[in-house]
Amino acid sequence: MMLTRWILFSTAAVAGILLTGSCAPVSRTARPIDNINHVIVIVQENWSFDGLYGVFPGANGIANAGATINQVDKDGQPYTTLPAVIDNTKKPHAIDARVPPDLPVKPFDLSPYIPPDQKTGVPVHLFYTQQAQINGGKMDRFVAWSTTGGLVMSYYDATQLPVGKLALQYTLADNFFHAAFGGSFLNHFWLICACTPVWPNAPANLIATFDAQGNVVDDNAVTPEGYVVNTALSINRPHPARITDPAQLMPSQIFPTIGDRLNETGISWAWYAQGWDDALAGRPDRTFAFHHQPFVYFANYADGTKAKAAHLKDERDFLRALTTNTLPAVSFIVLLDSDSEHPGAGSVIKGQEHVARLVKAVQTSPYWADSAIIIAYDENGGRWDHVPPPVVDRWGPGARVPVIIISPYAKRGFVDHTRYDTTSILKFIETRWSLAPLGTRDAAATNLTNAFDFSQAPSRER
Repeated sequence: MMLTRWILFSTAAVAGILLTGSCAPVSRTARPIDNINHVIVIVQENWSFDGLYGVFPGANGIANAGATINQVDKDGQPYTTLPAVIDNTKKPHAIDARVPPDLPVKPFDLSPYIPPDQKTGVPVHLFYTQQAQINGGKMDRFVAWSTTGGLVMSYYDATQLPVGKLALQYTLADNFFHAAFGGSFLNHFWLICACTPVWPNAPANLIATFDAQGNVVDDNAVTPEGYVVNTALSINRPHPARITDPAQLMPSQIFPTIGDRLNETGISWAWYAQGWDDALAGRPDRTFAFHHQPFVYFANYADGTKAKAAHLKDERDFLRALTTNTLPAVSFIVLLDSDSEHPGAGSVIKGQEHVARLVKAVQTSPYWADSAIIIAYDENGGRWDHVPPPVVDRWGPGARVPVIIISPYAKRGFVDHTRYDTTSILKFIETRWSLAPLGTRDAAATNLTNAFDFSQAPSRER
């Protein structure tokens, strides 16, 4: 006999219903977090906390950097000036001649050389490389292990930029670390499953290699043990048309995801990607990031499944949902690299303006009154930050990144010093809808509630 699942969460008054496998719902006392009925996670790209908010008032910023400012080469010898380029053999596009060579060894404002409305060079950001940059918490080898030299020590003052103004108005978390070492691929996985994907018997050309001393020679996609830690592409669509050998495409994963947890309890959700419809139709925007679509990699959302059609959507569908009374309880939004602040693909200004428009669209919708918007940066993009990440497990966390929490219930003009990582977003969703954790990391994570004051009258600003 099939069991009936009950779901009642449209208002704070009934948001305390526990879902069970029995026919009778079990009541509970409403909690403060039940004031939030819509969680909207906007994922931006590749900036460290100090890279954007290092001079933010009240934050743990560059002024507190101390000895972590000092940078040494791979042999441990101090740099006397910041080099323009370390190694451009693999990424020649990373060279940025607008930044003068031989700047002092310290963080520097990038805007006199490259205004924030222009594209910058692209520092390397890979799994083993970032661990070498962190150097056991000394944070002193970011320059040595970067293709762009001193560019990794640059920053913008985001305080008067569009998202920075929202951070001044609402809550900025200044002790938030991306969950896994390295780049966007792995951190998007950790955002939805708190897991590292696996690829048994991956092709030899995708395996990372090391020298006799254990130093990484080729920071490739797959570890020798078969974990996928850098960019690989899914067997499922969309993926680039240039890859015609299926052996070079990663097999579907079977780990549980936050989408699965939400499905199990009947909670609505969607992953919205700018440019999704065009990519799925085989005409992707040139800055569409295939490896920023983590649900595509999972068997439950593989090609031809009903779940893929139901939950993986275009950003335009998010905007439509705001005006058609169809917004799901949980929304994730990823943008084209050209609109996500990703260095080399788009400017900081262009990306922040896009995010500010999304926030405004929520604020002027009927959903604003019970929403929490979390603007999260997936990883640091290879840029220096002065705060050593906590040591938790072999996967991370990685470097510190900015996170802004916007809600009628968010603390106003607040800098939250609570330690978080990417799995704290999962923990917040799991706490709100009483979901089982996906792994040990999200089970132990702090869940963002310190960013909220549910006793205050909710802001009605729009």
